[in-house]
Amino acid sequence: MAHEFSILGRGRAGRALGRAWGESVALLPSDTEPSGFVLLAVPDDAITAQAARFPGRCAHLSGSLDLEGVPCAHPLTSFDGEPADWRGTPLALTGEVPGFLVDAFQELGFEPFHLEPKQKALYHAAAVLTSAHSASLWLGAAALLRDAGVELPGRGLLPLVEATRRNIERLGEGGRTGPFVRGDEATIARDAAALPEGWREIFLKLGHLG
Repeated sequence: MAHEFSILGRGRAGRALGRAWGESVALLPSDTEPSGFVLLAVPDDAITAQAARFPGRCAHLSGSLDLEGVPCAHPLTSFDGEPADWRGTPLALTGEVPGFLVDAFQELGFEPFHLEPKQKALYHAAAVLTSAHSASLWLGAAALLRDAGVELPGRGLLPLVEATRRNIERLGEGGRTGPFVRGDEATIARDAAALPEGWREIFLKLGHLG
């Protein structure tokens, strides 16, 4: 099957999308000079230079960067290098993204929507809070317990993480639970006192944000 476009970059996003699309695309190293349309799956700080190599025939995947004259299709997910079930995953489109590229993403289950350039930084910050920062909290909480000698059996904190996600998905703000929601000041104070200073500040600030 002829390649409809090329993916430049073999990072986790490039590998996952390339494997999902299969033989219809070419997955290439970032120093390759392909003909035809190019999807730039490279770090944000490399996009400007790479886009200059393919004027008028490339798009990029950055959720934060807006580059004049270069369209963007940002999948709102976390890639691990392998294809996944992306049904219902938003795909932020900025600029004139070619229809064949939008169609290719939709075939994988992504749901496109238009994102204004001025909204990209806030959109990406919200994504970082949802994904990277949440992961830091989960992993940090596990490390706090482990360092204190508390070894959770089974899958550890993951069942709590998954139950919380399901509750938020089903109930929205009503899915949030815990002492801050209940206004249980005695429990909040007791829990906060058990944490190291840096984590205590995070614990209290995040709790009161809700």
